[in-house]
Amino acid sequence: MMERKKTKFFKSLRFRIMVILVIIGIVPSILVENGIVNSYEDRAVEVRRATVKNQCDILCNQLVKEGYMDNPDVNTIDSELSMLSNLYSGRVLIINRDFQIIKDTYDLDQGRLMISEEVINCFRGQEISQYDDKNRYIEMTVSIRDLETKEIQGVMLVSISTEEIVASIDILKQKGMTMLAVIIVLVVLLGYILAGILMKPFARVTRAIEDLTDGYLDEEISVPDYTETELITDAFNKMLGRVKSLDASRQEFVSNVSHELKTPLTSMKVLADSLVGQENVPIELYQEFMQDITDEIDRENRIITDLLSLVKLDKKANLNIELVNINDLLELILKRLRPIGAKRNIDLILDSFRPVHAEIDETKLTLAISNLVENGIKYNVDGGWVRVSLNADHKYFYVTVADSGRGIPEDSIDHIFERFYRVDKSHSTEIDGTGLGLAITRSAILMHHGAIKVYSKEGEGATFSVRIPLVFNN
Repeated sequence: MMERKKTKFFKSLRFRIMVILVIIGIVPSILVENGIVNSYEDRAVEVRRATVKNQCDILCNQLVKEGYMDNPDVNTIDSELSMLSNLYSGRVLIINRDFQIIKDTYDLDQGRLMISEEVINCFRGQEISQYDDKNRYIEMTVSIRDLETKEIQGVMLVSISTEEIVASIDILKQKGMTMLAVIIVLVVLLGYILAGILMKPFARVTRAIEDLTDGYLDEEISVPDYTETELITDAFNKMLGRVKSLDASRQEFVSNVSHELKTPLTSMKVLADSLVGQENVPIELYQEFMQDITDEIDRENRIITDLLSLVKLDKKANLNIELVNINDLLELILKRLRPIGAKRNIDLILDSFRPVHAEIDETKLTLAISNLVENGIKYNVDGGWVRVSLNADHKYFYVTVADSGRGIPEDSIDHIFERFYRVDKSHSTEIDGTGLGLAITRSAILMHHGAIKVYSKEGEGATFSVRIPLVFNN
């Protein structure tokens, strides 16, 4: 349980906000600390270099004045060189024009030759000053020039320690780490508190959603604190509206199923009771009543058959996919339905703009297109027409079923694919049908990864547009 709580916390938005705040707070602090330390080191080295260079220039002038390059036994100069060496924990070498060391404050190499690139360059007038941060010392060469002729008489090679600077940097780093630790603690605490404050609106959204788990409320939830919470609540309210609509549709579906199944049974019972309640029923009346009972049984059977078809489609039954000539398929559908249209003098027209072959389930797609054409006939005017058009591009084929019928009211267009939905709420039996045809059509088309749209104005007919991929992909 504890592990689950930890995992849940680490996955929470609150933890992620804390991490972001900590990163935002700590990373700049680390960068600032490093910047300050590096800046201090550069500045301290530069100041030390300038100070030593200035003192070396003064000493070089004294060396020339005292003739030290020719007579290195001047005690006052030796004392000042030793003082410079001791002051900066360094070493000073005086080199004459013969590259001989005439003074070494360490008394190690005095009398030896010093032929190095730095010394040679200094005799050429190129003084150097470099900082070795690994070995922690500054090395520089200073030209010893004649005060009048400016001729270089020797070179002063100076190496000074930077241990004091390094010690100061270490102290600065320790203080920086201490401050960084304090900042981390403060940022974590403030991040935790701020994350809690930022998460309160989301917690209210969660509670509002949880309040709906026991049933649907009439009012919508609203948490307009942030744009994000407002977007979430708007999306949830839309989903809730859709759920309410589906619930209402489910209730209406159950009511419609009960009505549609009960109506034929009621009619059959009335007819049967009429026969049972009469004696010596004429054979003509008996046959008429039995024919009516047979018609009601057929009607009941059609409803049950359509319901079973719809259930199979809802369960996403396996499709029997095969390559089919769509042109021939539409010709066959219209050929079968022309006798029905002929009863009301309705023309069935097929416009094929190009040969089309596609991977489909022929049985299910035939059922879908047949339902559209049959509806075009049912809801048409006498002497009207139903036009079926076929076209295709490189990816889809398109079937359009248009009619010259009564059209669909604007407020019903969004509902016509619902089960048992009738534009005429009176459930009139003037137009034969189960009210499931368009629902079956839509399910069959969706199973083919297709889409169906309807365009209609009341009194101006209706147009159903179907788009289905040429190649079926699971």
